[in-house]
Amino acid sequence: MVHKLSQQNSIANQFLAELRDVNIQKDRLRFRHNLERIGELLAYEMSKALPFKRLEVETPLGIAGTYVPSQAIVLAPILRAALPMHQGMLRHFDHAENAFVSAYRQHHKDGSFEINIEYLSCPNLNNKILVIIDPMLATGASMELALKELVKHGQPVQVHFATVIASPYGVERLERLFPHAQIWMAELDEELTAKSYIVPGLGDAGDLAFGPKLQD
Repeated sequence: MVHKLSQQNSIANQFLAELRDVNIQKDRLRFRHNLERIGELLAYEMSKALPFKRLEVETPLGIAGTYVPSQAIVLAPILRAALPMHQGMLRHFDHAENAFVSAYRQHHKDGSFEINIEYLSCPNLNNKILVIIDPMLATGASMELALKELVKHGQPVQVHFATVIASPYGVERLERLFPHAQIWMAELDEELTAKSYIVPGLGDAGDLAFGPKLQD
């Protein structure tokens, strides 16, 4: 199941427009802040799809009944680009446990690439809700590999993918491989280049948030 913030006009449009704007992108603090804010909005929308249980809270004047999430949540950002989104989601899922996945593209001379995982830290995932976070869902290869490695640490009851911008190719890949997972995004961009970059996209989210990497 796919959920898209842009299906209904909201303040998310403003945050995404600033993330894309080549002039506003020069302000790294602003760029990170907008990633955080979209992370917060995605967390709020995602919370509506989680299982809940009834809770009774004692107030100074009586007992108030409400419903709260019934399953533990594990947030799993793919480093480094997903860190601001992760911070935003933590503001709503403040009781969440956390996993961290360091993945990178290894480019080949023929223009192809493969995804490698350099580091992974994860709590036990059994009977928990797993949220994998990456601001750009291009081919879906990073999220696919991340999930396959993470579930070695237990079987979650739900899997969610959270991103800012996705391509149809990446969405279709994840839907095909993980039909029971849910995908949350701000926007879907139609074009994916031969080098697997999303167009119009917004550029390299990691570089824009934290500065360019050293080139090999």
